[in-house]
Amino acid sequence: MDLLDTLRTTGAARQFHSDPVDDEVLHRLLDTARFAPSGGNRQGWRVIVVKDRAQRIALRDIYLKGWYEYIAMGAAGLVPWAPITDRAAETAAISRAPEFEAMAAANEPGFAESLEQAPALVLVLADLTALAAVDRDLPRYTLVGGASIYPFVWSLLLAARTEGLAGVMTTMPVRHEDEVRALFDIPETCAVAALVVLGRPVAVPRRLRRDPVGAFAWVDRYLGDPFGE
Repeated sequence: MDLLDTLRTTGAARQFHSDPVDDEVLHRLLDTARFAPSGGNRQGWRVIVVKDRAQRIALRDIYLKGWYEYIAMGAAGLVPWAPITDRAAETAAISRAPEFEAMAAANEPGFAESLEQAPALVLVLADLTALAAVDRDLPRYTLVGGASIYPFVWSLLLAARTEGLAGVMTTMPVRHEDEVRALFDIPETCAVAALVVLGRPVAVPRRLRRDPVGAFAWVDRYLGDPFGE
């Protein structure tokens, strides 16, 4: 595929055909993704390919704990777990999570409820000893370390397109990282960064909606003249 077309049309897919993703295919994807950039070329990503059914079910159950909280906060008009937010409103919204869990149980299982059935589950970790997190000591939410991990995840999703696959990156398991750590014997020196779900999509997302450049890029100062206009 043309590179620019691939960049503009790689959206999140959450519905998959039941075909498995062969180990050889997944290895090729990881073999391409490993060329992603990282600080100092330290390549701090670590990957666990989750195959065992019992572990998949356990991972799904961990995922669901955060998922219904996420839905409850969204329904309340909040950005879930935003670093700057109304914490009281967030707490009130999360208290309604059991209601959304009950509603989900009364309907057909969705992406989250059937996570264990996904063709491929790839848990991506970050080796904390390999990240040059220059914002580590700032009195705000830490962000920079992810710059050495998430390009790998994005490269994995882009590479999937070449194999007729699609998927989605989700960070929901991080909500209960200690449980994920225990489930997969993850050492304290690593953090859970993302879960990548891959498969042959029922529909390939192509019509993506994004803000125009002038909505987020300005000249010389924050909220200055829109760049390019």
